[in-house]
Amino acid sequence: MTVLKVMNLRKEWNGSNLFSHITFEVAKGERLALFGRNGIGKTTLLRCIKGATNWEEGDIWRFAPASDWGWLDQNVEAGENLSLLEFARSGSTELSELKRKLDLIQQQWSIHPSPDSLLEEYGELYERYVQLDGYGWEQRVEQCLERLKLDPSIWDVPFVRLSGGQKTKVQLASLMVRMPEMIVLDEPTNHLDEETLLWLEKWISDYPGTVLYVSHDRAFIDRTATGLLALDKNGCRKFTGGYTEYRRQKKIELQTLETAYKKQEQERTKLIEAIRRYAQWFDQAHRAAGQNDFLRSKSKKNVSRLHAKEAELQRLEDNLVQRPKETVKLNMQLEAEKFRASTLVRLSDVSFAYNDRPALFKHLNLSVHNGDRFAVLGKNGSGKSTLLKLVTGDLQPQEGLVELHPQARIGYFAQELEQLDLEETLLDSLLPLPDMTESRARTLLGCFLFRRDDVFKKIGELSLGERCRAAFLRLLFRRNNLLILDEPTNYLDIDTREVVEDALLSFPGAVLLVSHDRYLVQKAASRLFILGESETPIDYPGTYEDYYRADRSRLYLPEEQARQNEQERLKLKLARLMSEEEPEDPEAGATLLAEIGKLRRQIDEMDR
Repeated sequence: MTVLKVMNLRKEWNGSNLFSHITFEVAKGERLALFGRNGIGKTTLLRCIKGATNWEEGDIWRFAPASDWGWLDQNVEAGENLSLLEFARSGSTELSELKRKLDLIQQQWSIHPSPDSLLEEYGELYERYVQLDGYGWEQRVEQCLERLKLDPSIWDVPFVRLSGGQKTKVQLASLMVRMPEMIVLDEPTNHLDEETLLWLEKWISDYPGTVLYVSHDRAFIDRTATGLLALDKNGCRKFTGGYTEYRRQKKIELQTLETAYKKQEQERTKLIEAIRRYAQWFDQAHRAAGQNDFLRSKSKKNVSRLHAKEAELQRLEDNLVQRPKETVKLNMQLEAEKFRASTLVRLSDVSFAYNDRPALFKHLNLSVHNGDRFAVLGKNGSGKSTLLKLVTGDLQPQEGLVELHPQARIGYFAQELEQLDLEETLLDSLLPLPDMTESRARTLLGCFLFRRDDVFKKIGELSLGERCRAAFLRLLFRRNNLLILDEPTNYLDIDTREVVEDALLSFPGAVLLVSHDRYLVQKAASRLFILGESETPIDYPGTYEDYYRADRSRLYLPEEQARQNEQERLKLKLARLMSEEEPEDPEAGATLLAEIGKLRRQIDEMDR
């Protein structure tokens, strides 16, 4: 059964096509992810489906009444006096209106006695409210808010004053109570902490109705979507499965198209050569025949073959397979400031608190070594960004010591973003970097999806996502040996996130990363530093997937944890040395072998 049908939709923006030829159907029970680059019109398409935005051509059919639809928007409009609790109730239109009227009459009664007509009205409203299980509904709303960790102490706070994450949770609570047949979600994972995100994944996966959503969270798409709708300005295509399956299908398609293209070009070359030969033979035979009718008739055979080959070439040209475009890759060697010591940053017995609030950290210890790739994880408010600011020196600990090696050169993403010169062009912003030429700068900007004349745009004219790209690019090529990245992929679409990931993987220095993008964390981080799960932060020597698959029921003593961390650090160092090319200098080769042997002995001793 079809719940939604879109046919040949076209939408203009500032006189140009934002998208056109958009045709798709959503079947009952599907969980469909709407996917595409920033600016392609995903949110606008959802607004068209909702009826909040007009379009130029095409049709949209919604095969369910408005009461059976639920919406979660990025930018929600609500009255200034509407509280969190009232907003959560407002999704259930009839019940919330009955509740409002009953409360209003009760307020009037508290001021002065009410006439019989008001008493009669109250009785009718109350009867309808009970009939619709209004008190059970009130209880369900409150239970949903508590399930989403929205404490009763903030239920009376105006909705407009809530944080982005709290607004998302309130909208989700409203949907949970109603359980509409079809829900449409615009970036539901924005601002959510890990715990809420995992809960949301399970809730959507188990949802009995139909779901259409926009998200840049690839892990979320993998775990929830039954299909993916890839949108571009000239149409859309539907794929089965989540993001990883989409990439697999696209890879097969790319290989198939590449094979077809090569075969076509070979055939085209053969036809052009055959046409050239037949034309040459005909010309020579025609001139040699002169007025001889027999020879002239014979020469016409060649012209018939020539016309046949020309017709064959025309058919080929009419059905050309376009050469598939390769995904943008950063095919260049990144450099970092040379660093011979082992430790770039060491935090020893660090404690920190804001004003009179409880301490975020007590006796925290962390060492970042050359080549480490740390992801700092934890719930919202656990101190992830604060930890980064302690490392950069923007904050000072109340207790303990933060030691930065004199040769450490830090590139801090948040700071770089704030320091962009809005009057400078993209191209000019890169030219002051070490060994940068205009040709190289253009190539780098192209790799980061800034095309042609985009390089002459002023930074002040760019979207926030484009500014994030520009800031990250400058960080990579400043020859820093430690990158401090606080949510570097926020506001970036998936294509750009993958360019950023490729760049991080080729970066030779150390990385300290805070991100809610689990795909990025899994791909770019080889160590985790987890705040808030226990009194002592967890230094986990492995990937995000390793951590969530591991048995974490056993708590280690501090000495055991330190021993395990040191052993894993030695294993990582050994792996790096083992992957190095053998030096040409015999003395250097002997030194390398000695170091490898020493590390193996240390690891063996720790296993005993």
